[in-house]
Amino acid sequence: MTVPAREHYIPLRCSALIDFLCGDKDLADEERHRFQRFCQLVTAIHHYEFEKRLEELKSSYAPFDPDADTRELAMVCAADQQRSLNDLYSDFAWLMDRADFRHLNRDDFEPCHQEVSAWGIPMNVDFSAFEHVALFARGDVVQKRTRRRWRNFYRAEVADAAVYQRLVLILKLRPHRRIDERVDKNCVYLKLFKDIPKLDIKMLLPGARVHLSFFDRSKIGFPLLSGLAAAAWSILKDIGETFERVFTVSGGLTTTVWTLALGGIGYGYRSFYGYMQTKQRYRLNLTQSLYFQNLDNNAGVLFRLLNEAEEQESRQVILAYFFLWRNAGPEGWTRLEAEKFAEQFLDKATHLQVSFAVSDAISKLEKLRLVEKTGDSFRVVPLNEALERLADTWDNYFNECDRPAQGGRLTPRNAASRGA
Repeated sequence: MTVPAREHYIPLRCSALIDFLCGDKDLADEERHRFQRFCQLVTAIHHYEFEKRLEELKSSYAPFDPDADTRELAMVCAADQQRSLNDLYSDFAWLMDRADFRHLNRDDFEPCHQEVSAWGIPMNVDFSAFEHVALFARGDVVQKRTRRRWRNFYRAEVADAAVYQRLVLILKLRPHRRIDERVDKNCVYLKLFKDIPKLDIKMLLPGARVHLSFFDRSKIGFPLLSGLAAAAWSILKDIGETFERVFTVSGGLTTTVWTLALGGIGYGYRSFYGYMQTKQRYRLNLTQSLYFQNLDNNAGVLFRLLNEAEEQESRQVILAYFFLWRNAGPEGWTRLEAEKFAEQFLDKATHLQVSFAVSDAISKLEKLRLVEKTGDSFRVVPLNEALERLADTWDNYFNECDRPAQGGRLTPRNAASRGA
């Protein structure tokens, strides 16, 4: 099995990372205290920036939230509603990028239509039921899972499973025969799952129907076919007997008709009952499978992912500054040198196989005026000066962030230039 590529997401709590870095024995007590203050200012700035983004995301999502119990004060025309919907899709894509999720394109998703994992349920999806659907994934890893197969006499065996540690769906439905009429088609649904096998993504989509295997179909069809065969044999037998008793032909035909009718009804009911039992078993397995893998829904997805994006921004800045401050020396490092050291440090110190997004981290340091460039090398400003610049940024931040963006709205495009 192919080894998944390293990802940029750093799965550490920001507070735990700060404590880990401050535990460096080479740090003097005064340096440790000032670096802790540095981390507090970095996290405070990012928290305020992302709080603004949260308010904008909440406003974008409010008209389409299926769980909202609030009402709008004014009627919204169709053009404004479509504009709000487009803003929501754009803002959500920005959030996925900041939280280090990767958009799954058709090439990523296509294999899931034909196959199913040993832990999934075979499903059939009709994509015409969706007005809009997009999937985002993070954590492309291989996990060890237990399975039971008939060829191994249903004994437990350990196998590799290619999974996404986090999978996010955003979708809007349209009227369709597979979608319950009680489902609101004007809403946008957000779903967050964990540890989903790549081949089982279609299990998560609404309107998907259980696709019965050949074995299950045979269990349903065999009783009906055997019943028809038995009824046909009775018909032929009764017809043969009627030719011997000419005067009882009508009686023989009556017996034949009743045999056919009762046999067909009995075996038809048995087949239908078996069909319903099989579908019910599949649905129960699906419910049990996803019960512990569903992390959040709708507006809760925004809160959770925005918090993750905020922590990821802070982690990148804190790590990049710490590495350049403690290890780069007065000449500084190039991007390649910084990336190589960061990945080796994380591999050794935290046992994390991550790809450190050094360009992104340096861009954030530049925005905070914490790094200087000389040729192809970067070096951070001294810690005392860094604290002064961060404090100045914090003191002036409210006036800067309250200034309206183009059109009075902070969009993903101008947010990048302002650090949102």
